[in-house]
This record gives sequence, C-alpha cells and structure tokens, in this order.
Amino acid sequence: MERFPEQSWDPLDERVPSWLATATVTDGARIPYASNYVFLLELRHDEAPIPGYAVYKPGKGENPLWDFPPNLYRREVAAFRLSAALGWNLIPPTIERETGMEYGVGSLQSYIPTDYSSTFFELREQYADDMRKFALFDWLSNNADRKGGHILKGVGDHLWGIDNGLSFHQEEKLRTVIWDYAGEAIAPDLIADVEELIPTLSESGETAAALSDLLSEGEIDVLRRRAVRVLDERTLPDPPQGRRSYPWPLV
Repeated sequence: MERFPEQSWDPLDERVPSWLATATVTDGARIPYASNYVFLLELRHDEAPIPGYAVYKPGKGENPLWDFPPNLYRREVAAFRLSAALGWNLIPPTIERETGMEYGVGSLQSYIPTDYSSTFFELREQYADDMRKFALFDWLSNNADRKGGHILKGVGDHLWGIDNGLSFHQEEKLRTVIWDYAGEAIAPDLIADVEELIPTLSESGETAAALSDLLSEGEIDVLRRRAVRVLDERTLPDPPQGRRSYPWPLV
C-alpha cells in the first residue's frame, strides 16, 4: 500500500460494522510513527461496491502502560459503542476482530479519508457545535488523550474522533485540547441524549451489556456516574487543577 487511500466505505452506512467483521484482508501496511503497532488494511467484501480500508490495532502490538490495563483496543470499541448508544456518530465504526488478523485479536476501525493538515485547531471555528459535542463525549468517556489531530473531517464535512484507547479509566484523567467551551451550558438536546443514556447504563441496561465485554464493572459504573454528573451540572467542565489537563504533543 503506497499511500493513504482517497476513498473507502461510508462510515455512516449501517452495514459497515458487519463488513468489517467478515471482509477479507487483501493488503496492508504498518502506519509509521505510531507508539503501538497500527496497520492500515485493505478489505474486500462481496456486498461492498468498492474496497474498504480499516485501521487495525492488535493487542499484541501495544506497549504496556503503568496506569491502563492491557488491551487498549477494547476501549476503541467501547468508544464506538458509547457514541452509537448516544446516537451521535462521533466515532467511526469499530469492532473487535480476531479471524484473519495477522497479529491476532484487536480493533478494526473504519478508515476516514481526510486532509491530515486539518486538525481541531483549524476546524474549531467553523465546527464549534460539533466540538462542543466532542468535549461532552470526551468528558463522559474520560478521554485522557484527545489531541488536535484526533479529530478528522470526513466526507460531507462530518467530523470523526479517532484514537480513543486511553479512555474510560475509573480515575479522573480527562486530558484534551478542547477546553474552548469550558463552563458553557450544555445544549438541551445533548442533555436529553445523556438523560436517555443513563438508564441503559444500569446493571441490566442495554448499553452496560454492550460494554460489559470491553470494560470492567467499575468502569461502567463510573461512566454512569459521570453521566449523572452531566445532568447535575449541565455545563462543560473547566480544566482540572493540580494535574495536567492537556495531552502531549498537542497534535
């Protein structure tokens, strides 16, 4: 694979998760400069009109972290499932897959063709409302690594958030470049979405069940409590005091 592809499967197509799970891998290459093993794969599926591309993060390729358990790829999948439960379409379709994967089980995420020179810092003025939604999502998911280059503009000016592996920790770890809207009131429609989410995070709830094979019971419980806090406070959080609030590098 000589260069990044300019087109792939439409990530808003509801068939894509199924295609990711059953497609044949026909080509691939390691993405350079990543801290863990990350691959861009070409996929072909009989039902898809064109080849698709996906980012593969195998569990075996992760460098151990002192503050997160292994298998960060599961948190990539959890971020997609949480976004889907909220109805927000912020995270590209992401599945856990082992069959046909050269380095074993890992996450497979729909690739987003994009202009990589456009980061949060170039997009925030034009897409302020989308960035507010990302700020809320990252608070809910406790994202510890929202760099500017982790938000991509896809086809149709849809914004997508990638690299969500450092999320859902039980301890407060929010680190993000999106502090522009700190202290602002959260839009009523987003509050309503979070309100609908909370019952599904109960022990017998649908979203809790969808996350149960990816996160610990404690992590799901803290996620529910963060959602309740959103309803209690109804404003986006301020940067924390006493610890680092920005990721590094920023992009």
